[in-house]
Amino acid sequence: MSYHSAVESLFALGPELATAGQKSPRKFDLETMRKLAEALGHPERRVPSVLVAGTNGKGSTSATLASILRVAGYETGLYTSPHLIRPNERIRLNDEIISDAEFAEMHYRVEQAAHALVRGGELKSHPSFFEMLTAMAFEYFASVGVDIAVLEVGMGGRLDATNIAEPLLSVITDVALDHMEWLGDTISKIAYEKAGIIHQNGLLVTLPQHPEANEVIGRAAMGRNARGVSAAQYVPPVSPGADRVGGSLARTHYPLTVMGEQIMVDSPLVGRHQLRNIALAIAAAEDLQKSFGFKIKAQDIERGIRETNWQGRFQVIPGEPTVILDVAHNPAGAWALRSTISEYCEGRPLTLVFGAMRDKAIEEMAQILFPVADQVIATKVENPRAAAPEDIAALAQGIGSQVFVESDLSEALALAKSKTPANGAIAITGSVYLVGAALGLLPAA
Repeated sequence: MSYHSAVESLFALGPELATAGQKSPRKFDLETMRKLAEALGHPERRVPSVLVAGTNGKGSTSATLASILRVAGYETGLYTSPHLIRPNERIRLNDEIISDAEFAEMHYRVEQAAHALVRGGELKSHPSFFEMLTAMAFEYFASVGVDIAVLEVGMGGRLDATNIAEPLLSVITDVALDHMEWLGDTISKIAYEKAGIIHQNGLLVTLPQHPEANEVIGRAAMGRNARGVSAAQYVPPVSPGADRVGGSLARTHYPLTVMGEQIMVDSPLVGRHQLRNIALAIAAAEDLQKSFGFKIKAQDIERGIRETNWQGRFQVIPGEPTVILDVAHNPAGAWALRSTISEYCEGRPLTLVFGAMRDKAIEEMAQILFPVADQVIATKVENPRAAAPEDIAALAQGIGSQVFVESDLSEALALAKSKTPANGAIAITGSVYLVGAALGLLPAA
């Protein structure tokens, strides 16, 4: 099977989430993944792993931890979702994206197993898009013999396809309201789903956060006799300029004592919210060293943080005007972006290019982000869940920002450039899919 055929076959399975207003085509459970993994010889059991769940920051935490492990000399797999431009991005070995040929081969193996299960009546329906990709990641990591895999949980945790793994430790990042149609409409309900990655007698790395989330996660850890590790000691005090270098918000930069040695945290991930994600990665790396014998030194942590590669998270493309891309797609992410962008763009004209999925809290996100922009251009990407730009503009009424409507993203970017002075900035945000599509259109990206 060719790479093109593999990708077409995957996308033919439908989107990762049902269209807003519709029921998911199949009840979420782990039975399909368990049967698929068994048919493949349980590749998930042949690879030591770390599971990372949460609402915001799980991708940044995963990428940082994987970079630390790679620098420490370990063959490191990284599985993340969603992708920005190509599905290959989800499966990486030592920060190298899986090749088209390897992607096609993994798809062939998993597809053959899936078809056999359906033909034999062991599965009622074909595995989903996300189940297929997760199985492909497990199969790839086992095939190449990685030393450890860092697995970003997709949605939720308890019933997520990644949760058939038996991790060395679990990491839970900040929990906020998102995917409420599937996970529940309160912090407690969502935290319950995230806490599902805590395994019996396992290890949990987390940080104090929303009181409701703390209570649910703490209760789940106690109920499963899991040992908790707090990353709080690695979160530096937040003070003006704590994440500044040379007077400009360019990188997350501060001294920190780790493993009894002082290092300089110098991360390409920008914004004070990244302090928590970096702290979780450090604590996870330290616990892998203490509890499982991974040979990780303070210098590995320092260099691993510095070499983290994670696109679309306050990614700055220099130019006139400057372009900023950020995947903020829920209110918590919007607040983090607003804080960072207000500091980075202080005193500079700002144009916001905004597009979102219609099942998101668009009105609340608009109330958070639109007031910091001089003008907003509402747009969309080719996705069945995308909100119409006209609907975005209507929801923004009364916020005070001038909103323009341009459905075509390339035209929206051209309009933004024409309306933004050379000393200004254009921020593209509201959806992972929007940022991915923009990256594909921006020549400097």
